[in-house]
Amino acid sequence: KKCDTIVLMNYDQHWPYSQPGPIAAQDWFVENLRQVREVVPAQKIVVGIASYAYDWAAAPKKEYGAAEEWSIQEALLHAEESDADVEFDGDSLNPHYSYFDEHNRVHQVWLLDAVTAYNELRASERLGVQGTALWRLGSADTSLWPIWDALRADDGARQKLADLPPGPDLILEGDGDIWHITDTPKHGKRSFQYDPASDLFTDESYDAIPLSYNIDRLGGATKKIAISFDDGPDSRWTPKILDILEEKKAPGVFFVIGDEANKRPDILRREFAEGHEIGNHTFTHPKFDEISHTQIRWELNLTQRLIESTLGVKTILFRPPYGIDHQPEYAEEVAQLPLAQEMGYLIVGQRIDPDDWSLRGGKPIPAKDIVDSVLKQADKGNIILLHDGGGDRTQTVIALPQIIDALRARGYQLVSVSDLIGKTRAEVMLTLSPEERFEARADGFIFTLYQWLRFLIGTIFILGIVLVSGRAVIIGLLALIEKLRPDHSVMPDPPPSVTVLIPAHNEERVIVQTITSVLLADLQDLQIIVVDDGSTDKTGELLDTNFSLEPRVRIIHQVNRGKAAALNQAMSLADTEIVVTIDADTEIESDALDKLIRHFSDPQVGAVAGNVKVGNRSRWLTRWQALEYITSQNMEKRAFDLLNCITVVPGALGAWRKKAIEAAGGITADTVAEDADLTIAIRRLGWRVTYDEEAIAWTEAPETAGQLIRQRFRWTFGTLQSFWKHGDTLLRPKYGTLGWIALPNIFVFQLVLPLISPIIDLMFFGSRLLWVLAQFRVTRLPQLWTTSDVEKSVLFFLGFLLIDILTCMVAFALEHKEDWTLLIPVLLQRFYYRQLMYVVLFRSVKEAVSGRPVGWRGVESEAPPQAPKTRPKPATAEGN
Repeated sequence: KKCDTIVLMNYDQHWPYSQPGPIAAQDWFVENLRQVREVVPAQKIVVGIASYAYDWAAAPKKEYGAAEEWSIQEALLHAEESDADVEFDGDSLNPHYSYFDEHNRVHQVWLLDAVTAYNELRASERLGVQGTALWRLGSADTSLWPIWDALRADDGARQKLADLPPGPDLILEGDGDIWHITDTPKHGKRSFQYDPASDLFTDESYDAIPLSYNIDRLGGATKKIAISFDDGPDSRWTPKILDILEEKKAPGVFFVIGDEANKRPDILRREFAEGHEIGNHTFTHPKFDEISHTQIRWELNLTQRLIESTLGVKTILFRPPYGIDHQPEYAEEVAQLPLAQEMGYLIVGQRIDPDDWSLRGGKPIPAKDIVDSVLKQADKGNIILLHDGGGDRTQTVIALPQIIDALRARGYQLVSVSDLIGKTRAEVMLTLSPEERFEARADGFIFTLYQWLRFLIGTIFILGIVLVSGRAVIIGLLALIEKLRPDHSVMPDPPPSVTVLIPAHNEERVIVQTITSVLLADLQDLQIIVVDDGSTDKTGELLDTNFSLEPRVRIIHQVNRGKAAALNQAMSLADTEIVVTIDADTEIESDALDKLIRHFSDPQVGAVAGNVKVGNRSRWLTRWQALEYITSQNMEKRAFDLLNCITVVPGALGAWRKKAIEAAGGITADTVAEDADLTIAIRRLGWRVTYDEEAIAWTEAPETAGQLIRQRFRWTFGTLQSFWKHGDTLLRPKYGTLGWIALPNIFVFQLVLPLISPIIDLMFFGSRLLWVLAQFRVTRLPQLWTTSDVEKSVLFFLGFLLIDILTCMVAFALEHKEDWTLLIPVLLQRFYYRQLMYVVLFRSVKEAVSGRPVGWRGVESEAPPQAPKTRPKPATAEGN
């Protein structure tokens, strides 16, 4: 009354200490259930249904001793081995058989299988019990599951009992640690008679017994032990182990990981030269029971070919990674091994495992414990498992000579694996034929090439990250120092006259706002020269309409000749010492010109770069460009200002000493980046080029990827042209930091690294993706990288990202009143820009090689003309 449920263990009518008989006759089962139901409500009863067997052996006086409990699979295998027929008792509806053992004793075996389970399930169902429970998992008939949950089973469900799947238990014969699989699992077959009126099976026959893996265990020998070593060769531990084996005159067998052996082929040669045997332990040490057959073949064949190309022999010894270090008990433990055997390998296990690989409190287990464990297990097997790689093997090296001495003191003979199976080393490590030797030499070349290629890619990857991260740190530190440096620039009294030069080509959307912003400047003596370079839109009309009556604005219309020609035309008309260049899509703060001009109080200053920011921050793409201007372009100008090696005074906002321009030969059309060309030309003449963070201009950034690519193509192409034009300054002491820092910076970080980065990125992300897919078994491609490789590369990459983020934060901290929300998508922005800039750079290099010309600069509109916009300002977080 107080229990919610009772479990009726409705079996063991005959039990291990009774006389042989049915374990649960059908009538007995039903009667028990009826009696219990008289005192317990049916809805509280869970009926235990058994599926196992008892084997009673007759004693000398023809009495039966205690029965041995078997699983159904074991019982059926004994029937198969004893050539006994399983009969179905018509009275009890339980199967049984008898047989004679090797001592001529008769055995009586009774079973409860899937057929008896069906009969009991239907009886329980008819009596309305709450449910049923199986006793017990692991021993049950493998064919009962299709009918276990089948309420009111039909003919289709019953017919499934005809098929008998192989059970999980193994058929083991012989003794030893070397396995040869003689048979693989096979389904059995059952026939039966069914009575629809009673809903019971009344007879059954086993037409074919289900069979599991049949394994011959080889190599069992009294007082003979082989010592094996896994996971090497290791440059630190394997030579020490070889020294000990040589000193003790003891043979060993080394199961090598192909990837490790490829790194140290010299150690592999030493192992073989000193008389030891070599076994295959796969190429990357994957979890053997979790990989596909395709990868198994790759893993074994790669390692075999490595051994062949290094030693000139091929091995037939194989031990699976995460080795089977105990007596195999279940089919799933050996399911992958038949493939290795089909490939010609002997499968080498080990039953003496001191767990020298394990850690205790984070440290290797002590050598004494390793020695004691080996000695305790010495009479249980013939092969010891130790490790010469894969971790700290200090204690294994200490334990090894003690193990050898102790075993010999107890009368054990240390032998090779080949000796355990009555063969020679030459019979387990076969000499190659002439044809195979030729293939091995080719394989050797490929393995060497692979190792060097892997080393080269790894070196480039790490070197690239170190260079980029190191540069970011140095740039950040220099920018910080420049920020803390006192500003000694003072506006001359009276202020010098200034001419603002604005070249324009098809700028109808922005030209009015740009000129208006200049007219609002604080300077009094100001002239503006605007050159309309053959615009085909309304640029010229807007200039005449809005500014023809403005005395400070001079408008020049000319046929299209390019930006350099437009600037030179404006320059020829300027009669002031200082000129300021502004792009037609840029608006300036009212004090920007004052901030720029004050630097020319220093007679050594030839040019001043302004702080250009993105004004149209209404889209993700333009917000990302705003982030780039702050964290990359302006950050670099700060750092290079300190070193006097700024390479670009931007056309968007830059001030120039006119005589410096004239001394440099004027603004040329040699490159499409006339601002970079002119900056380098002035700097190489000895002028100082500086930067003013407070001289702020707001430029219109491209709003589509196509516009951005075209703009960056011109920038990149022009930079490459400028680098080529001024390449004679590279590493020349005469030009100081320009030749030693600025131009090498362009070559390494704007040309070489970006050209090889796509390959590194593709290999990095591609290999990581395939590795992840392999962990979920989505892909069958073999893994030629280890978890350790993945962890190291990801660690380097995360370190690079961390440094990049910290540098970006420093850049924002150095700016005045910037929108920190721009930093939120920094990782996405960095990834997007990397791919975009790869496209731009490859196109630039292609065009540079082909020598094709590039058109007028500017952001080309992909939208129809719009009404003039209000002055760009940085968007607030709420506005985006």
